[in-house]
Amino acid sequence: MDVLVELYRTQIIDTGKQALFLLLVAFIVTFLFIRFSVRMIRAGVSWWPGNISSGDVHVHHVVFGMVCMLVAGLLAFAPAGWESPWWEILGALFGIGAALVLDEFALILHLEDVYWSERGRKSVDAVVLGAAVTALLVLGVLPFGIDGIGGDTALGRWAYVIAIVVDGALVLVAFLKGRLWLGVLGLLVVLFALIGAVRLARPESPWARWRYQPGSRRQQRAVDRARRHDVRWRRLKHRVFDAVAGRPHIEPEQPTG
Repeated sequence: MDVLVELYRTQIIDTGKQALFLLLVAFIVTFLFIRFSVRMIRAGVSWWPGNISSGDVHVHHVVFGMVCMLVAGLLAFAPAGWESPWWEILGALFGIGAALVLDEFALILHLEDVYWSERGRKSVDAVVLGAAVTALLVLGVLPFGIDGIGGDTALGRWAYVIAIVVDGALVLVAFLKGRLWLGVLGLLVVLFALIGAVRLARPESPWARWRYQPGSRRQQRAVDRARRHDVRWRRLKHRVFDAVAGRPHIEPEQPTG
C-alpha cells in the first residue's frame, strides 16, 4: 500500500496530473454506473428508479451531462477554480458530464433515440476512445507527438511546427481512410497515425471512393480485408461491448436513461 501511495504522489500529484486523473476515474465510474442503471431499467427491475420525465418529455442523461460539463467549464475560468481542491473537483465534475454525454453520443449524432439499436454502439466507441485519449494524457503523452521535441531556440520551434504538420497530415489521411480509432489515438502517438495512413482504406471510406476504382484489384483487396477484419475482431469487440453496455436490438426501443 505504501508503494502505491508513493507512486501516486510522485506520478500524479507531483506532476500536476491529479485533476486529470480524477477526471478519468470519474469518467469511467460514471459510464459503468449509467450503463448499469439503464440495463436495470431495461430489465424492468421494479425497485430501481426509472426514467426521468417532465410531463410527456423523457429527459435523457445527456442533458445532465451537458449541464455538468458547462458548470465545470465555466467555473474552471474563475480564479478560485485554479486552486486545489477546486481544480480537482471541477476535473471530476467534467469527467462525470463527459461520460453522460458520450454515452448518448449516437443519439446526438443521429438526432433520434438509437440507444438500444445497432447504431447505438457508436456511443460505446466514443466512450472507449475518450477514455483511451484521457489515459494517454495522464501517462504524459502530449498531442501531436511533440513530447521531447524542440526547445526555446528557433530550430526547436520549427521542430514543433514540423511535428504538428506531419502528424496532422497522417491523422487526416487515417480519418479519410476510415481508420477512426487509429486517427484519434494518432493525435497523441504518431505511430498510430502512421499505421492508419499506410493501411488500406475501408471500402466505404472517402479515400476508397476517391482513389479505388470500382472493380479494381485495390478495391477488392480493401473489401476482402475489411470482411476478414470484421469476422475476426468486430465480433469479439461486440461481445465485450455487449457484456459491459448491454446487447442492442435491431430497432430502437422506448427511451432509456
